[in-house]
Amino acid sequence: MIDANPVLNAGIFGLFVLITLYIVYRVSSRGTASDYFAAGGRFTGAQNGIALSGDFLSAASFLGIAGAIAVHGYDGFLYSIGFLVAWLVNLLLIAEPLRNTGRFTMGDVLSFRMRQRPVRAAAAVSTMIISVVYMVAQMAGAGGLVALLLNVHSAQGQAVVIVVVGVVMVAYVLIGGMKGTTWVQIIKTSLLLLCVVLITLFLLGKFGFNISSLFQQAAANNPLGERILEPGAQYGQTPLSRIDFLSLSLALVLGVAGLPHVLMRFYTVPNARQARRSVVWATSGMALFYLCTLVIGYGAGALVGSEAVLGAPGGENSAAPLLAYRIGGTVLLGIVAAVAFATILAVVAGLTLTASASFAHDVYANVIKRGNAEQDAEVRVARWTALVIGAGSILGGILVNGQNIAFLVGLAFAFAASANFSTLLFSLFWRRFNTTGTLWGIYGGLASCLVLVAFSPVVSGAPDAVLPDVDFAWFPLSNPGIVSIPVSLLCGYVGTFVGEGVSRRRSAEMEVRALTGIGAS
Repeated sequence: MIDANPVLNAGIFGLFVLITLYIVYRVSSRGTASDYFAAGGRFTGAQNGIALSGDFLSAASFLGIAGAIAVHGYDGFLYSIGFLVAWLVNLLLIAEPLRNTGRFTMGDVLSFRMRQRPVRAAAAVSTMIISVVYMVAQMAGAGGLVALLLNVHSAQGQAVVIVVVGVVMVAYVLIGGMKGTTWVQIIKTSLLLLCVVLITLFLLGKFGFNISSLFQQAAANNPLGERILEPGAQYGQTPLSRIDFLSLSLALVLGVAGLPHVLMRFYTVPNARQARRSVVWATSGMALFYLCTLVIGYGAGALVGSEAVLGAPGGENSAAPLLAYRIGGTVLLGIVAAVAFATILAVVAGLTLTASASFAHDVYANVIKRGNAEQDAEVRVARWTALVIGAGSILGGILVNGQNIAFLVGLAFAFAASANFSTLLFSLFWRRFNTTGTLWGIYGGLASCLVLVAFSPVVSGAPDAVLPDVDFAWFPLSNPGIVSIPVSLLCGYVGTFVGEGVSRRRSAEMEVRALTGIGAS
């Protein structure tokens, strides 16, 4: 069990916040809308790639995957494999044409050759739903981390920390815009990688740099024994569980290429070449991170034991903190606590900026003002939107704190894969695709995801459901991706042939621009 030092953990986290707030203030974007939303496109591919890693690697990646490996072995590592494959989709299909075609948001790309107002409105709705769902999960995760790392077990105490995290997050966005947020993510990624690499090297050294010995010790401390070294310990027990895992994998692999806060980062570099380099750097950093979590997960199983992990507050999420406390005492635990909180701050700051930018640029500037908004007014609306979204995510995090929130992250990926990835793919690579197809694809994906999750075991009918005492579940899978993604593709395809055609000139212009970069800002 962890004997945490709340003063030390809070002190290290507070020091991180003060340093990063100072950096955000010094680099803050006080210029045009381009400066606020996209940092003027002045980051290099290496810088943006590191920031992309920071935008994507959440506390679930740091704590959740290590815990899943400690308890379930190889099956826990399958999440890491899915995430890395997803970035290949971004590299091969999305990064370069997206950077060439858009300016600030995904709505720029989807509306390029469509009717502007309805498509931008749909893109903004999708962006804000995904961002808020993702943020609520992260904010609620902050409450769980508090219980584990700061010994604050009361609901009121956890609510206070959720509010603190939310206030700091909004401060990053209001003060620094994209430039300040990017530097927070770069710092967070550097700390996170340094932390996991040092723990990994210590673990390997403890077992004589013989990873087989580490695996054998982990198997000896797990009731599943040698089964944790091969597939099937968690998934594959029944045909339904195999289908459920396939659905989750599909959502994870395709959802990354539709996450709005990931897509927006491609506009912070000057050209498509740097966008490609961003993905290469991000993939390399995450490959290193996930390899380290493999060692950390099995190391926690070997030194702490799976039963001790499951018995600690936080369950599987306690594996990395328990291991840190075991090998480095309260000091290393304090560092892990700070890195975990920094991870939450960086991710939710990126999500807040993305959601506020989408509302200000797509809805206010192009739907309400019909493209005639002044840049100062657009940035001002984005800042007010960030305040509203921040307050909403704080309230949502408090409301679901202590509930089963794992489905929220999977739901965000399923939404992104269904509503965003399918329509982006059609927009970039199918000339016939039109406004009706875009609207049907986005709203069809959103609606199917929402309905299937509402009537799935993650909401009712299961012991770990959000509403365990009632049962209105008729959809048997925990993740709707295997159904909602094809539904979105079909809606987009059928809607295209129902609706009117598009301008050939505009379609040709988009194709040339996406492939060559000619005319890109």
